[in-house]
Amino acid sequence: MVNVGEKPFTKRRAIAEGYIDMQPQTLDLILQGGHTKGDVLGIARMAGLMASKKTAELIPLCHPIAVTKIEIDLIPQPEAKCVRCLATVEATAQTGVEMEALTAVQIALLTIYDMCKGIDRGMTIHTVRLLEKSGGTSGLWRRQ
Repeated sequence: MVNVGEKPFTKRRAIAEGYIDMQPQTLDLILQGGHTKGDVLGIARMAGLMASKKTAELIPLCHPIAVTKIEIDLIPQPEAKCVRCLATVEATAQTGVEMEALTAVQIALLTIYDMCKGIDRGMTIHTVRLLEKSGGTSGLWRRQ
């Protein structure tokens, strides 16, 4: 594990995104709230929040961070037959929160897959990536 003990505490922020493609009927079912398992997007949002807070337990050598803010936006995109997940994570820490944001996206999308796999096994999770990070000595980084 990298020693971050000498680094100053600074406000850290990371934004990540990812997508899950699905059949139009699957997305319609999610949007109409007709899924027998319940509110797919609400449950996926909660799973992403929980996962972000447990990142250090899931990824070896990842520092535990006291996250101060997590936002998970699940944005249905009917024209593209997908749901976009956007996760924003903040903390005042000695290391960044990129892994927490990326973990939140992955788990939220996996939760959608898990809840809908009985009706659409062909769903595809893709383009999970960091969009922006700020804080620390490296400052602001933004995907072009």
